[in-house]
Amino acid sequence: MLVYIKLLFTAVFWGGTFVAGRALANQVSPFSAAFLRFVLAAVPLWLMMINIHGRFPKINSRMVVSMLLLGLTGVFCYNLFFFKGLHFISAGRAAIIIANNPIFIALASAFFFKEKLTTVKVFGILISVSGAIIAITKGDFQMIRSQGIGIGDGYILLAVLSWVSYSLIGKWVMRDYSAIEAVACSSLFGAVLLFPAALYEGLASDILTYGLLDWFNLVYLGFFGTVLGFVWYYEGINKLGPARASIFINFVPISAIIMAFFILGEPITLSLLIGAALVTAGVYLVSVLK
Repeated sequence: MLVYIKLLFTAVFWGGTFVAGRALANQVSPFSAAFLRFVLAAVPLWLMMINIHGRFPKINSRMVVSMLLLGLTGVFCYNLFFFKGLHFISAGRAAIIIANNPIFIALASAFFFKEKLTTVKVFGILISVSGAIIAITKGDFQMIRSQGIGIGDGYILLAVLSWVSYSLIGKWVMRDYSAIEAVACSSLFGAVLLFPAALYEGLASDILTYGLLDWFNLVYLGFFGTVLGFVWYYEGINKLGPARASIFINFVPISAIIMAFFILGEPITLSLLIGAALVTAGVYLVSVLK
């Protein structure tokens, strides 16, 4: 029973990252927000890794290249596009677009790893993409033809592509390293990559102006959204298996929409609800059913 509660809270934590990111978007520069998020996450992740394995990972050229690639894609690029996108669009809308991560991972895995796409998965992909389009266009499909995709939507789509790259590289990296080693090391390497850009943005002077709410959101992103979410999710995978644990990920866009309504005052529109429902159904078909 406890593992199910933890998985549900993981989905809530991950939904809350969109609210926290949206709240930070107008207060903290994207590189600075990403850097501080992963500095705050890297310390407890490394402590957990050492506690689990009783050692530091072996450092060699293969390890450095692997973790640099993970840090570049899943930390540097993903978070840059994540925070820049949330500067322009609502938290709920961003959550629906990013909820399509498993869809694009399935497509990329089929292309690069020759994983089979069943009829059910293809149907799920079509449903999920339709839901994202409804959310982006607010139900007006002619908007794409007349206006194109907005800059905020474009950034979030780039965040999705960054995460897909991270996931595919992760499949290769985790042949030699555990999940906690991959996440802890990539968080540290990603923070190192973000540091010069954060300094260029003005981190050294801006950090003195951050308010209590800004720090709360940064700690939330670092600890609850990254550390605790990761640990509890992989605990669920170990106890229930990936198929059953991944079902709870479908609650992420729903929790994001609800929290954005109560915390940020973002409206819950019909197009947002329909989009979330379709994306959730599509991800379920692709991730769970064979």
